[in-house]
Amino acid sequence: MSVFVILTKLFPNIAAGARCYSKVGFVGLGNMGGHMARNLLKKGYELTVYDVNKSAVSSLVEAGAGCAPSAAEMSREAEVVISMLPSNQHVLDVYAGENGVLSTAKKNVLLIDSSTVDPSVSQSIASQARERNLRFIDSPVSGGINAAKDGTLTFMVGGSETDFNDAKSILEALGSRVVHCGSIGMGQAAKLCNNMLLAISMIGTAEAFNLGQKLGLDAKVLADIVNSSSGRCWSSDLYNPVPGILPNVPSSKNYEGGFGTTLMAKDLGLAQSAATRTEAPIPLGSLAHQIYRAVIAQGFSNKDFSVVYQFLKGKN
Repeated sequence: MSVFVILTKLFPNIAAGARCYSKVGFVGLGNMGGHMARNLLKKGYELTVYDVNKSAVSSLVEAGAGCAPSAAEMSREAEVVISMLPSNQHVLDVYAGENGVLSTAKKNVLLIDSSTVDPSVSQSIASQARERNLRFIDSPVSGGINAAKDGTLTFMVGGSETDFNDAKSILEALGSRVVHCGSIGMGQAAKLCNNMLLAISMIGTAEAFNLGQKLGLDAKVLADIVNSSSGRCWSSDLYNPVPGILPNVPSSKNYEGGFGTTLMAKDLGLAQSAATRTEAPIPLGSLAHQIYRAVIAQGFSNKDFSVVYQFLKGKN
């Protein structure tokens, strides 16, 4: 059996003509990006990182990464650039701003943005990248901090089939599932729609369990009924917002960890903006956005988004 046949069995992307990369630039070393960058080091990639948080950079340097003083310098020698940033403006600044990635990246470099932003932002950056003979895909993630740490993220990718195939091997070093959602911006569209539905279902679950307890029903009994009946959903079955029903979810850990209320409110705001632009009616999505803004105002900004259950109970 030839070496090529052995390699294609081990690495199917080789058979499809996908490129193999070794030099990776990574910008955005927060709760998610730090774990993702660390996993790239564990998989043997040559990594150069940049972040405004110097302690986050130092932690990655100690783990074996190189560092750069700016996004531009980080991307200068990279074959692939990955970003994981907080907001629309951060993405625009890192890619298209002064000392941004687009100013120094070499021709045909693959740019992968795993931030959650408005689809129009991804489309704008992709257009500017094409003008410089660069390739860009949007690739937001699902799974949260634990999945980032464990390398089991789901990536929702928007971009050409060729760029998706070229990105797949490196994304598979960071996650357990990589899905091509369509053209540029469609990864973001999938992420925003999913998170809007998640917020709505979590609020509905919290309301139902609060009502059940007010009526005198034991929450564990209600969970058993709901999760074997038509009301079952991810929020009731695998991420129940009532403390004590499930042992290893944020609600049973004082709502620590998980997916924060501020991030959920941010994603709902992005969904609202996209809905306004496309004239898509999202009455429940809009209401969920307002509810999570109220949850934050009530003092729960640092808690997991399932804390909406306590908000509805009038707790603070």
